[in-house]
Amino acid sequence: MPPPGVCMNIISARHMKNGYGTVTNPERFLNQDFHQLKQYCLIQHLRYIDEMFPPDRNSIGNGILTPSDLDRVVWLRPGKIVPNPSFVADGVSRFDFGQGWVKNCWFIASIGALTFQNHILGQVVPLEQNFHEDYCGLFHFRFWRFGKWVDVIIDDKLPTIDGRLIFVHSRDPTEFWPALLEKAYAKVCGSYTDMNAGTPAEALVDFTGGVHIYIDLSKPPPDLWEMMCRAGQSKSLMGCGTPQGETTENIVLPNGLVQSHAYAVTGVKQMISRGQMVNLVRLWNPWGHGEWNGDWSDRSPLWQTVSPQDRDMCLAVYDDGEFWMSLKDFCKTYSELDICCMCPDFLDGNSTCHWKTSIYEGRWVAGTTAGGCMKNPESFWTNPQYRVKIDELSSECAGKQGEVNMLVSLMQKPDKRNRHLVQNLYIGFSVFEVPENYMAHSGKFPASFFSASKLVAYTKSYINAREVMELMMLKPGEYVIVPSTFSPNETASFILTIVSKAETHVHENSSGHEYMELEENTPVGKSEDDERKRTLFRQHSDKYEEVDAEQLKRLLNGKILKGDLKSGGFTIDACRSMVALMDTSVTGKLNDEEFVRLWKKAVTYQEIFSRCDVSKTGTLSLSELRNAMIASGKKISDEMLNLMALRYGTSSGHITLESFISLVLRFECMYQIFNQLSDGKAMTLQETEWMYIAMYT
Repeated sequence: MPPPGVCMNIISARHMKNGYGTVTNPERFLNQDFHQLKQYCLIQHLRYIDEMFPPDRNSIGNGILTPSDLDRVVWLRPGKIVPNPSFVADGVSRFDFGQGWVKNCWFIASIGALTFQNHILGQVVPLEQNFHEDYCGLFHFRFWRFGKWVDVIIDDKLPTIDGRLIFVHSRDPTEFWPALLEKAYAKVCGSYTDMNAGTPAEALVDFTGGVHIYIDLSKPPPDLWEMMCRAGQSKSLMGCGTPQGETTENIVLPNGLVQSHAYAVTGVKQMISRGQMVNLVRLWNPWGHGEWNGDWSDRSPLWQTVSPQDRDMCLAVYDDGEFWMSLKDFCKTYSELDICCMCPDFLDGNSTCHWKTSIYEGRWVAGTTAGGCMKNPESFWTNPQYRVKIDELSSECAGKQGEVNMLVSLMQKPDKRNRHLVQNLYIGFSVFEVPENYMAHSGKFPASFFSASKLVAYTKSYINAREVMELMMLKPGEYVIVPSTFSPNETASFILTIVSKAETHVHENSSGHEYMELEENTPVGKSEDDERKRTLFRQHSDKYEEVDAEQLKRLLNGKILKGDLKSGGFTIDACRSMVALMDTSVTGKLNDEEFVRLWKKAVTYQEIFSRCDVSKTGTLSLSELRNAMIASGKKISDEMLNLMALRYGTSSGHITLESFISLVLRFECMYQIFNQLSDGKAMTLQETEWMYIAMYT
């Protein structure tokens, strides 16, 4: 039996901390182990068939083939398609392959860009694979997926019609690395159909695990040319796209370009024409044909105005899908440029100053940590908050200070396996400077902070994209970054990446738990109220003057909290849990002292519940739960609050009185136990993890 979900999250986080999920030690996708499966197939003399992505119509998906074409599909291994298949034939080039029936030009264009960087290509495509030595029909590829590298295995059965590949295909019919790479990515997406439509940025990031920089070419930065030149020299991958027309169809325009289409940027070059310097950009169409026919195209007379050396180096007059155009025409005809790199040091051309990357995973949960954008001032503060301290630049970096010193990226994680089922939310983030009077503040900043603090950077608009990013210049000091969805109460997971030129210190602003013992209304003693409680206790206790869980259930539901309970009262399991928490004598029952102590706590928490139930529904919304926890003397992290909501909330997300009393008693007990184990010091990561498990299970 697998561990509970919260345990799996903790185990995954520990693995990441120990280097699991890195490019050199990737996580096994769908828990499939390449080496174990290969060894098994070789010993058993089997040809591998992948049960997790089987060679059938489900792996193709619906929509890209007609029913009649689907019926004609035959899945064949490369050895059945050609006599002597090769994984790689005569090296790797962007001219090796062309797009098939899937509208995944964004992915194919990204492969074209990938072929220029052998080191990155080797990370994604283990090039030692072949069809001869230890062949068993099993191949594997690596992709970065939402914060971790995964090793994806596939069998080598490929979809064909009449013996020809129907998706990506190589110009050399004996070469199969592009088709197998596409199949592995289709498995990650859910099916071949799930690869329909996208942007190069998605695949470029998944190939590198690096930093993505988006440039709107309708408003290009003044140093765009210098940026592209430095990006090309720093082993970056670049892709771009043409604007969408009235439809999403790929229509070939009179200038030869295809609308709503992705291209790879394969080079930049400066040369002299008619005595003037001209900046040229080289692009590649993943169709493998179809080119720009304007200035600097293959047959443009402008090539006669440059030196023979430049002409011979750049010009190839045949329809291979690659062409040149001026930077001015590039900005006019393309809508966006995506640059993906391991480090954005090319931004200011200073390779001696290495930028530092920090990655944080978080979650928006409706009712607790999903406060929406700044147009919702009463709930915006409940969003996750990340406090950032930026140090002074080192001397070697300060000398070449550019216009930006930080990149912030926000990526939302999918909640569905199939890519086409994912509904991206509108996301963005805001960056506030922390003023002097808030420097000593610990924990989440309240709503008043955001109305009084200076907004220094933000995403220009909220976009329903996988990722949004902004470049910014921040002076040394303290800041808080608030990622959010546009609308409140939208649940999703996200990854926040902070890449900084200066040394930065970042922490999640709600982390840590604090507990303050509340004074009960009256001390436990021989008061009249206590005697009344004891009298009731004796009337319902056994001959040993103790009550078990069943007797406690009758007392709580029928006497003590009668009329205040919403969902049928305390369950027997909840009462067993309370007995276990309060039973200091370890008899499995409560004596009169323990019972009176429990009664007082229940009444105290009942009063807090009533005060915080401002909607007067008899239940707590998740935002009211946060206030109730604070009122009960407990300061908890967003992660713990989200766990409480999941564990104790109803299907509508509300907390009943009996659930509130149960969770506060449990939190109080667990906190005291783990606090004693840590001798009053701050809890270690392991102790915090165990407390999460104790609260959730």
